[in-house]
Amino acid sequence: MARGCLCCVKYMMFLFNLLFWLSGCGLLGVGIWLSVSQGSFATFSPSFPSLSAANLVITLGSVVMVTGFLGCLGAIKENKCLLLSVSRHLNSHNAHCIRNVLLMQGYFKPGENAKQDLKDGLRLYNTDNNIGLRNAWNIIQAEWQCCGVTGHTDWHDALQEKTVPDRCCQEHYRECGRNATNVFWSQGCYEKVEEWLNDNKHLLGTIAMCVLVLQLLGMAFSMTLYQQIHRAGKKYDA
Repeated sequence: MARGCLCCVKYMMFLFNLLFWLSGCGLLGVGIWLSVSQGSFATFSPSFPSLSAANLVITLGSVVMVTGFLGCLGAIKENKCLLLSVSRHLNSHNAHCIRNVLLMQGYFKPGENAKQDLKDGLRLYNTDNNIGLRNAWNIIQAEWQCCGVTGHTDWHDALQEKTVPDRCCQEHYRECGRNATNVFWSQGCYEKVEEWLNDNKHLLGTIAMCVLVLQLLGMAFSMTLYQQIHRAGKKYDA
């Protein structure tokens, strides 16, 4: 009876972590694709040049993949040391997830330091080694119908001339940003992002809660299997 329960928990733990590992592989692949195809895509901040979409996805994918692999190995080998490590690792992630959920459910308040840092990044728009930043601003301004950080005049200060990127034009065509008579998007992109986060905070919080539940299940499987192995009185190399 005890052995059958142990096998059941063991293979459930393995299946769960296999899915976790596959998810990590997928995230890692997406991150590498972003890094190769888009360069330093979405590196908006000059203060944190490594804080790009590609690097964030690669880091997240690597952590998830390693956690899933250790979970699979710990389940198959019935190794108490690995199972305990996975449980503690997931517990740490749960703490971060709960904190982010609580922050998401609160009001999103803009930070003046973040705005200024983004404005400083606008100065790098036309530099040769910042194609990722240029692509990121072009995409977000076109998709979100916004211009600059707080408004189109941010570009005047950054570029030291009365021009804006072409994607700021409501009627887009080549070199339209140099025509002062054109109509530009009046709303800043920071405000647009703030509005989007505020409108979708409940959805984002729900997604975070689902991730939290999955991590709690993984931790429960890990600790249950750990206890079953301990009670069975088997000897393992730890």
